[in-house]
Amino acid sequence: MSLKSKFIGDRAFYKMVAAVAIPMMIQNGITNFVNMLDNIMVGSTGTLAMSGVAIVNLLMFVFNLTVWGALSGAGLYGAQFYGAGNMDGVRQTLRFKILITAFISTAGILIFHFFDVNLISAFLRGKGDVGNPEETLAFARSYLKIMLVGLFPAAVSMTYASTLRETGETVLPMKAGIAAVLVNLAGNWLLIFGHLGFPRLGVQGAAIATVISRFAECLYIVLWTHSHQKKNPWAKSLFSRFTIQGKLVGGIIRRGWPLLINEFLWSAGLTTLNQCYSVRGLSVVAACNISDTIGNLFNIFFLSMGSSVGVIVGQILGAGDFKKAHETDTKLIATSVGLCVFVGILMAGVAPFFPLLYRTEDSVRKIATSLILIRALCLPIGAFMNASYFTLRAGGSTLITFIFDSVSIWIVAIPIAYCLSRFTTMPIEPLYLIVSVSDLVKCVIGFVMVKKGTWLRNIVDQSK
Repeated sequence: MSLKSKFIGDRAFYKMVAAVAIPMMIQNGITNFVNMLDNIMVGSTGTLAMSGVAIVNLLMFVFNLTVWGALSGAGLYGAQFYGAGNMDGVRQTLRFKILITAFISTAGILIFHFFDVNLISAFLRGKGDVGNPEETLAFARSYLKIMLVGLFPAAVSMTYASTLRETGETVLPMKAGIAAVLVNLAGNWLLIFGHLGFPRLGVQGAAIATVISRFAECLYIVLWTHSHQKKNPWAKSLFSRFTIQGKLVGGIIRRGWPLLINEFLWSAGLTTLNQCYSVRGLSVVAACNISDTIGNLFNIFFLSMGSSVGVIVGQILGAGDFKKAHETDTKLIATSVGLCVFVGILMAGVAPFFPLLYRTEDSVRKIATSLILIRALCLPIGAFMNASYFTLRAGGSTLITFIFDSVSIWIVAIPIAYCLSRFTTMPIEPLYLIVSVSDLVKCVIGFVMVKKGTWLRNIVDQSK
């Protein structure tokens, strides 16, 4: 096989990839674009308000990734059950998802409510070089208390959307996401600034708008799913006989717990990295927020490609065609990396201009520009890592993905960030670069694991 045929697909291949990935990119792109506008709106009220909201969003990130990790374990079975034509199997995996996300949402609300001050204050231990940490804490707490109301509907939306994607319906979650972000954007305009007679609520207005959008998205997805049961046969009798086979539960837990723990530890790891960066002061907290905002917009390309790997390869594995799964996966990884080389160049081009949209100090803008350039440089690295992760996960190699993803961030990146931030006076820019480039270790591990091919297996046959 030539290198071209190994890494580059034909027109039918890219048409298939586009059908799965583009709706995800559009949904995530619109969501992150509106989140960016949301962030800029909050940023227009001042650096302290922006920093307070940024800290809470880091905590919300841990919650969202934990829910996503819990859904991923059952999702392994959902995609392969659908590929095998077993609708009752898909139905039972959704029931499991509903129960586990309800538990995580309850735990998240309790933790954030009772430990809010401790969690937020961990990011306010640097020098108050651009403002008052106490005022930032007040902004963050007021924002967090309102955001807790939206945790349940957000979890329900993620639960249904994950099953829809696993069964090939990627357009509906995209439409629901678009509707939600438009509601959020309108709510922000009305409630942050007090337009059309609405009260001017600042960061609290931003939180209220977000919660309303969460409920809107949840209703949209749930009502559509159950009103289109011919298209979604697995939704029929979902709640009338709420049973799950014990053997399936055991299989999901056995293969899913590493994913749940992995997403929690990985998201907590990224949050810990931001806490290490925050030691350099509130200006760095604000700059990281600006960098993360534009970074999330560009990250949709490799994140959507990674999810596409999980869906496409998972369905092929469920059908039992291992040779096709391996060949398809190789092309998908090459496509993701190649796409992100181009996207990284675009991101570097906007780096000097994006921070100018924020009402903040010049020192914050300068740091933010440097961090955005570093993120652009490392985008292809993230693409390879993410595609490798989803490859291993598609075949149920969840313990390996746990070691690959979470263990590496806690034994490599975090120790580096902690030592450099606490025991040196190194500026944030080289510190951030060193930590980011350390992800090359994961690339090597991912390459070896994918090449070995231990992920090439049909897990639904083993669960019968």
